[in-house]
Amino acid sequence: MSDTTPCVRELNLYRQYFDLVAAGTKTIDVRVKYPHLADLTAGDTIRFRIKGTGETCEVKVKRVTEYPDFAALLDGEGPSNVNPTATRDEQLANIRAIYPPEKEALGAFAIEIALLDSAP
Repeated sequence: MSDTTPCVRELNLYRQYFDLVAAGTKTIDVRVKYPHLADLTAGDTIRFRIKGTGETCEVKVKRVTEYPDFAALLDGEGPSNVNPTATRDEQLANIRAIYPPEKEALGAFAIEIALLDSAP
């Protein structure tokens, strides 16, 4: 018997992305396909935190989609859903500055999110 109870994950975000999530304008979070995120699923809750602060923002996971790399993710999800304040090329450069090539080689997750207060 498997446990299908939604779980709460805590993940760190940089301030600029945290503010977009908290405003409800960033609806896709980008993560490397790390093994500890493999069981993340719709219905789970993510508590984003700005590292070193007590600031948090909770979102509901609506969908998790796997991509081979960040370029495919941006093309599949639409750059404005990932970061409405930057172009596709700027976002790709920013994501790759956070995650080096060996991390990107693991694959990428697009996590569709909604603020917990506004999640259906």
